[in-house]
Amino acid sequence: MTMSQRERRASGRLYVSRSEGMTEDRMRGKELMYDFNHSRPGEVEKRREILGKMLGGMAGECWIEPPLYVCYGSHVFLGEGVYMNMGVTLVDDYTITIGNRVLIGPNVTIATSGHPVHPEVRMQRQIYALPITIGDRVWIGAGAIICPGVTIGENAVIGAGSVVTRDVPANCIAVGNPCKVLREVTEDDRICYVRGRRID
Repeated sequence: MTMSQRERRASGRLYVSRSEGMTEDRMRGKELMYDFNHSRPGEVEKRREILGKMLGGMAGECWIEPPLYVCYGSHVFLGEGVYMNMGVTLVDDYTITIGNRVLIGPNVTIATSGHPVHPEVRMQRQIYALPITIGDRVWIGAGAIICPGVTIGENAVIGAGSVVTRDVPANCIAVGNPCKVLREVTEDDRICYVRGRRID
C-alpha cells in the first residue's frame, strides 16, 4: 500500500511538502503569524487569541515576544508558562513539543526539517521532518539552533549560539558548535547565578 505524503512525513521518510493541503496549512499559519507580529504591544488578549488559533496547543499562560516565525504553527505544542523572546523561528514541518516553564532566548531557531545531503536527491524537492522535544524548565540561550530529531531533557541549559545536533540529557549545561555537555547542574548553582556572583 502506498503511503500518503503526510504518512511519509510522520514516519520520518522523505516527502513532498507541496501536496495534500500542506501548502494551504502553511499559508493559514503564516496569515496568523502576520497578525500576531503586527499586533500592538498592549493588545495582550488579541495576541493570546491569535496564538490559540495558530498553535497546535498551549497548556496555559505563555508569553511570546513578536516577531515570531513559524512554518505551520499548528505543529507547535507549548506547556504552561513558556517564555519566548523576540525573533524565535519555529520550523514546525513536524511536531515541536515544548514543556512547562521553558525559557527561549532571542533569535533561537528550532527546526524539525532538513534536506538530503546528495545534490541529485536534494533536487527532487523532497524534505524530511523529525520531531523535537524540549523538557520542562529548559533554558535555551540566545541564537541557539536546535536541529531535527533532538530531545533536550528537563532542567537543561543550552548555551547562547550553540548548535544542538544530538540529544542533551536532563540536568546539564551544554554549549558549543556542535553542542556538547559542559557539566551537570549542581547545588553550587543554587548559590551562584553566574561566574561566582552569589544569589542574595
